[in-house]
Amino acid sequence: MPYVAKVVVWLATNLSTLRKSAANAHEFIGSDVPPAVPWALSFLNGAFVLGFLFGRLYPLLPGQGGVAKGFVFGLLSWIAMGWLFFPMLGLAFFAAQAGFDLMPAFFSLLMLLTCSIIMGIAYSVLGQKQAGEP
Repeated sequence: MPYVAKVVVWLATNLSTLRKSAANAHEFIGSDVPPAVPWALSFLNGAFVLGFLFGRLYPLLPGQGGVAKGFVFGLLSWIAMGWLFFPMLGLAFFAAQAGFDLMPAFFSLLMLLTCSIIMGIAYSVLGQKQAGEP
């Protein structure tokens, strides 16, 4: 039970990351940005940008099936996010300065692997149907 409580607390305090993103956007843009804007941008990036990149890179990704290709893409996305995007938010590599030990890194890995593996399965099924396979 303490682990579940720790996860709930981390998810609740994840809003502080959104507020920090909004503060960084305020510094960059020069006007107030509500915390919903970074959340919406994160959602759009995940839904459209990652989906577009996955679709373009799918034939080039190593692995035999959609699950393997999704796993590789998710792992590479996680590394890119940990080395590029978390530091841009001022949270250091893999959000080490967020104050929650490895939870942000683990949660982002879990999130990206789930999304990428599901995309891999969808692309493999849709690819088989387009090729005329049952």
